[in-house]
Amino acid sequence: MNQLSPVIALILILCALESFSQSGPAAPQEKQITTSTGVWLGFYTKYHFNDRWAYYGEYHIRKRNGFDDMAQVYLRFGATYRLKKYLDVTIGVVHPFYWAPNQNDPNVDNVVVQYRLWQQAVLATPFEHIKLYHQLRTEQRWRRGFEKGSSFELTHRFRYKMTIYVPLNKPAFENHTLFLALYNEVFIQAGKTVVYNHLEDNRAFAGVGYNLSEQFQIQGGYMFSFRHNGSPFDYVKRHIFRLSLYHHMDLHLNRHREERDIPIH
Repeated sequence: MNQLSPVIALILILCALESFSQSGPAAPQEKQITTSTGVWLGFYTKYHFNDRWAYYGEYHIRKRNGFDDMAQVYLRFGATYRLKKYLDVTIGVVHPFYWAPNQNDPNVDNVVVQYRLWQQAVLATPFEHIKLYHQLRTEQRWRRGFEKGSSFELTHRFRYKMTIYVPLNKPAFENHTLFLALYNEVFIQAGKTVVYNHLEDNRAFAGVGYNLSEQFQIQGGYMFSFRHNGSPFDYVKRHIFRLSLYHHMDLHLNRHREERDIPIH
């Protein structure tokens, strides 16, 4: 029996190798990348009550498939506190609405809502002729799928954006200044339901802006987004045109003429 044991073991190993060679390891799933287009319209507000406190608001309408289909409506509200000349912090709530891609599916709700809390810090790094801003934003999102009866689940999102403004027709930023606007923003998400797609999105923007007056500014340009699309192998490239209007105003009478170095973001 002892002499047969190595032979039996060798036969079992050969059978196992033969079985493995026939079945083979699972073929790796190929990455699937789709492409979409969209138009995002935004209105940003910042209203100062005094030298420290301000109301912050964002209102967005986002379309997909060019300008054809409704995608989202975002309503973001916050209270901003100025810690230092170059540092603002904000806390608030977000109330976004999402339109289902297939509005004719009887098993989905055409529009679903999310509930969010958010916090933000914006640090300005002023230079002589350009402006550089660092924005760190965190969000707690209670969200659900489009399927009818689906429950809300809590996830967390962490965002970092670096923005650069470069004046084009004047040496400094003032009324009627045309400027180049560039930013890149990285989105990281976490939570029990987030298994593989921790890197949720990356958005890069290039455009131009114009200071219409001391209170109004307009920006427009192209944004490229590369993000997960629901599975570890599915991604989507989004080509988006963004047009945004910014409104800043001091509501207190005893206004200091000191330049405010933290813009609306």
